[in-house]
Amino acid sequence: MNAKILGVAMALLVGAGTITADDWPAFRGPAGTGVSSEKSAPTTWAPDKNIKWKVALPHEGNGSPIVSNGRVFVTDADGLEGKTRSLYCFDRKDGKQLWVKTINFGKVMPTHLTNPHSPSTPAADGKKVVVWHGSAGLHCYDFEGKALWSRDLGAFDHDWGEGTSPVIHEGRIFLNSGPSKKKVFVAAFKLDTGETLWEKEEPFKGTGFKNENDQFMGSWCTPLIVKADGKDQVIVAMAARLISFAPEDGKLNWSSEGLRFNSGDLSYSSPVLAGDIVVTVGGYGGPGMGVKLGGSGDVTATNRVWRNPKSQQSIGSGIVVGNHLYMPWEGSIIECLDPKTGKSVWKERQKGPFWGSIVMAGGNAYVTDQAGRTVVFKPNPEKFEGVAVNELGEKSNSTPAISDGQIFLRTFKNLYCIGE
Repeated sequence: MNAKILGVAMALLVGAGTITADDWPAFRGPAGTGVSSEKSAPTTWAPDKNIKWKVALPHEGNGSPIVSNGRVFVTDADGLEGKTRSLYCFDRKDGKQLWVKTINFGKVMPTHLTNPHSPSTPAADGKKVVVWHGSAGLHCYDFEGKALWSRDLGAFDHDWGEGTSPVIHEGRIFLNSGPSKKKVFVAAFKLDTGETLWEKEEPFKGTGFKNENDQFMGSWCTPLIVKADGKDQVIVAMAARLISFAPEDGKLNWSSEGLRFNSGDLSYSSPVLAGDIVVTVGGYGGPGMGVKLGGSGDVTATNRVWRNPKSQQSIGSGIVVGNHLYMPWEGSIIECLDPKTGKSVWKERQKGPFWGSIVMAGGNAYVTDQAGRTVVFKPNPEKFEGVAVNELGEKSNSTPAISDGQIFLRTFKNLYCIGE
């Protein structure tokens, strides 16, 4: 393993800072990769089996739960109107509601019928929790529910609504503001105060909902923090390109074109890191591409090592295990790919469409489909190796959180703690 790849691998292990291995403090886990260091987790459950507790949630929502320092956090909103936006806190031991903080926004913002106004996943560091409510602002609370600060970052109006999630890293919050018809930016804030450290606006042509060619556009991507050559990078898939920022000042490290295609400029799933190659897939059946870390400025010609002009519909994010990438596609397919070339190794069709991302613990991968079925499989580059399919009978567009041998799963009706 060369020094650069070793540095990247170490970043995945320590990227969460002081977060313990038992916590799942953000979207896609401790390092934002979907991979946990947990040695084991349940592989079978049902409504009457291995359910430690469940609590009813007031409304449907696509945001995923997180687990930090004995607390479980999840967002909620009053459906498609979104006049109120809430953050719920539960005791992980028994599901008791400890507190709820609600922002009375009062305005009706546009969104898609499949995307109620609670699609964001919170982020926490064991003492503070941050929640992004889109047009209703960015908010920070302590673990007792005390409001520490709030930021009004403007209106984010997009016909399909919001969906990005904040990331906490070394005392900073990184946020892709998400799609908007007015202004799109990536920014960093001080965790302690909410003060803006830097903000980088992403230029676009068109209305923000449609590009200049009257095709759909927008990015719902959550940033990924990686380390290469001893330095951290904040990588974000924007609507038309992949970008790397310096976390301390927002300076552009590099960018790569390639996400624009003949049906629009769209990024739904988050990028993943495989060795020293960042893989990202455009939404709406858009292109997939692999970009090698390094370089400066526009590295499209020098560092983009492959580009598939068309992919399957990518909403949930994948995981990298060993030398292979495992992706969930909305078209009910799990696929194993070679991240160095973008070529398919195998595909396996399942029953339901996938909007949730794949996560992994104890040698098993988990992905929940829109019918609330969670497929458990072993990441095997030779073939699909199924372990179990677990049904709760409730719809879900969320991603499981895995913490201390338990799985926390949000459906349209309930929040579940699954434990043997």
